[in-house]
Amino acid sequence: MAEQICQGIDANPGCEAILRSLPSVSSNCEQTESPIPPSGVVYAEVEDLEDCDGLIIGSPGYFGNMAAPLKYFFDQTSQLWLSGKLIGKPAGVFTSTSSLHGGQESVLLSMMLPLLHHGMLISGIPYSEAALNQTTTGATPYGPSHVAGQSGAALSDNEISACRTLGKRISTLAIQLS
Repeated sequence: MAEQICQGIDANPGCEAILRSLPSVSSNCEQTESPIPPSGVVYAEVEDLEDCDGLIIGSPGYFGNMAAPLKYFFDQTSQLWLSGKLIGKPAGVFTSTSSLHGGQESVLLSMMLPLLHHGMLISGIPYSEAALNQTTTGATPYGPSHVAGQSGAALSDNEISACRTLGKRISTLAIQLS
């Protein structure tokens, strides 16, 4: 989903998506992996948020809530909150769950809470996006969603469209607000 969102951002002239991930955390909320991943996407740092013109965050859903690593990450952003560095920047959210009733909309809403506290401007997907009216798999006005199932099902065409739409929408808003 993140790669599809990046395609939507990159399709907007003058915009460049920067993809980041987060390390796992233990049950006592300590980072359990080295600060540099052995391969794959680079881990996000709080400073990355200062430099972005817009932000789209995603998380798998766990019991209707965002994953612990994302919550842990935002719990470390108090200095950004105090300085107001994220105020007025556009933001969006996306999720994937393993079951149809995995609480996708509540996961999306849980990710919006720290963004709202930071004064970010939340945008979802308007119903003018045909995928919202055609999907039988995932995608909501709150943000793109996907039911991966136990086997990691592929994204549907409507889910891909919703992801790209959100990327294009947030990058367009970033341009308009800059």
